[in-house]
This record gives sequence, C-alpha cells and structure tokens, in this order.
Amino acid sequence: MAAPNLTSISTITAKSSVVALTTGGVTVLQNAASSNKVFKVSSLIVSNIDGSSAADLTLQISKAGGSATSIFSTVSVPADSVLVALDKNTTIYLEENDTLTGTASANGDLVAFISYEEIS
Repeated sequence: MAAPNLTSISTITAKSSVVALTTGGVTVLQNAASSNKVFKVSSLIVSNIDGSSAADLTLQISKAGGSATSIFSTVSVPADSVLVALDKNTTIYLEENDTLTGTASANGDLVAFISYEEIS
C-alpha cells in the first residue's frame, strides 16, 4: 500500500532513537513495507565521542528496497564534536520500504540521534 496522503492523516507520533554507527553500516531508521506510514525525519545529529580522532560519516538512503544512494559521503566529524546532518530546513521523508543507513570510518566513534514523526 502507498504512504498516506498528508492532507488526510489521522495520527502523528513523535519518535526518536539513538544508534552507534559502525564501519559495516547500521540502519538508522527503516520504514517497513506495507506500514501504511510515512516517516518525516526532523533532525539527525551525529556525535563523535572519540576524544582524539576525527571520523567520517556516510549516510545512505535506499528507496523502496532498492540500491543505496549516498546523501552524505565521508563527511568528517572532528573529535569531540557534533554534526547536524539533517534539521527542520532539510527534512526528508521515508516512504514505505525506505531505509536510512549510517556508516562510520571507525567503529565506536560516531553515535547518531534521530528525531522523526511517524505519520499515518
């Protein structure tokens, strides 16, 4: 089924989650197939918790279960700093069967905090 029409929604639920990124790539947010929902990503904040080394962030989106496309590629996050990767001015929507994946250049260095709305 298709994502809901935004002019006739019945529910908006605020959600957030935190995930540690690895060199193998980690699902930051996934909208399941046939969920009958759309996810509006309001913010994605990536923190480098390593006190001495920068780490690179790659963020990819897979649309409808297809191939991953980079929306950020090897963006450096300095040691002990934060990168606001997405905010209310750069909102993205995840439709059914879409996945947002994050990859770090070093295991244990980057942590992603995502805030989003689940719309149905």
